[in-house]
Amino acid sequence: MQDLHYELTPKLLDALYTEAMILADEARSYFDRDSMAGLLAADVSVAFSCESLKVTTRLMHSIAWLLNQKALRAGEISEFEASSESRELGYAPASDDMQTGRFPEEAQALIRASEDLYLRLQRVNMAMRGNENEAPVPHAMRDQILASF
Repeated sequence: MQDLHYELTPKLLDALYTEAMILADEARSYFDRDSMAGLLAADVSVAFSCESLKVTTRLMHSIAWLLNQKALRAGEISEFEASSESRELGYAPASDDMQTGRFPEEAQALIRASEDLYLRLQRVNMAMRGNENEAPVPHAMRDQILASF
């Protein structure tokens, strides 16, 4: 795979940021609706609430990472600051396909779109760091591995 550091142009960065903001607005609008209240079985309703939090987490981590990349390219933060762990793309758990398959199609589409965006950003982030062949490791798991040594 080629080094994507030079591929993350201001135009691509703006497009990804716009996509993330639009998706966040759509997700907020959809999951804030009371239209699902009483329409879903109790267990599906709980899973629906959990998945809405996962979508929000994925999107907020994505937006924060994109804003950091914009700040780096604008010279507002240094390369060193941008590479700190606090500015990395945060961990967001995957959705449970068994549960999400029971949701309305619009919810499923939003969940898939948030996962797709997040996974694309993970790949870009890994490629920028020169780790494009490694699978992303969640912070907590990485900390446990490091603590065992």
